Amino acid sequence: MTVSVRVPEELSARVPAEQRGPGLGRDAVRLLVSRGTAVAHHAFRELPVLLRAGDLLVVNTSPTLAAAVDGRIGHARVVVHFSTRGDDGRWAVELRDPDGRGTTRARAGSPAGTEVALPGGGRLLLEEPLSARGERLRWARPSGAEVAEVLREHGRPIRYSYTERDQPLSVYQTVFALASPDGSGSAEMPSAARPFTARLVAELVSRGVQFAPVTLHTGVSSAEAHEPPYPERFAVPEASARVINQVRAGGGRVVAVGTTAVRAVESAAGPDGVVRAAEGWTDLVVTPGRGVRVVDGLLTGLHEPEASHLLMLEAVAGRAAVGRAYEEALRRLYLWHEFGDLHLILPEENPHTERCGGNSW
Repeated sequence: MTVSVRVPEELSARVPAEQRGPGLGRDAVRLLVSRGTAVAHHAFRELPVLLRAGDLLVVNTSPTLAAAVDGRIGHARVVVHFSTRGDDGRWAVELRDPDGRGTTRARAGSPAGTEVALPGGGRLLLEEPLSARGERLRWARPSGAEVAEVLREHGRPIRYSYTERDQPLSVYQTVFALASPDGSGSAEMPSAARPFTARLVAELVSRGVQFAPVTLHTGVSSAEAHEPPYPERFAVPEASARVINQVRAGGGRVVAVGTTAVRAVESAAGPDGVVRAAEGWTDLVVTPGRGVRVVDGLLTGLHEPEASHLLMLEAVAGRAAVGRAYEEALRRLYLWHEFGDLHLILPEENPHTERCGGNSW
């Protein structure tokens, strides 16, 4: 059983930090810091003083796709969310109904054999469900146009109802994003990395913090069902595996930037805790029962109480620590979701100390 909290609607971050006032940047968000059940409040810009020389940040380089495209089934309008590119050229997609406000709502399942017309002359033929868990996501075979071209010419970022308005794709890219040669990417932004700026990265490096790039292309999560993650494509390069192992051997802390980075690096870790270069598909779900083999800390956003991500947080920090942090986040009116505030989980330094400190915000 995970932490149970109720997040008021007004704590949803409706616009990016840089649009909340003059002179603000991406990094103008708050940072809740957990060390065991000890909690402190900081500005995200203070991250360099919260880490130390020898620490390692594992970052996801997957670019965010303009993964929402308008389509038609006969005369009916639909919105196609392109989730995951398969090895055979098919795409896992979710069909949703437009709600008239620029966002979408869940759509009753469309059976195999349904054809979806796309702008620019492309078409999708729906085939079998991606998973036996349900029919929300189906494999679809494209024809008439390359999906990468359709997304580039007609796509827009997936937007959820708590956001205020459409945003350009650049708003959803992180400073670590790298284009994929085959056009693959993430249907949803690896949002824990969003507040990083080039200046902040340079400051971290100057203080002796290292970076290890990995890739995990995130699929479309369910806005309604809060399902566990589906299989996703990932890659951990040899150089990143090597530096992760070196840092761990030297007593440094491995801090994952986002739950996607945790999933990637833990998928490449053996039972002995050694990370080896790996790529392919991962169906790993990190839970308290499974635990973590490599990650010492986690920088992440604030998650809905039903989200499976909370199980991952509990695997890293323990349920009591996550519960305490979320109580504080609610009390201090932290903001949730991809444009919201951040939560840094670090190893407990003094298990006998429980406090709430920091007055940066």
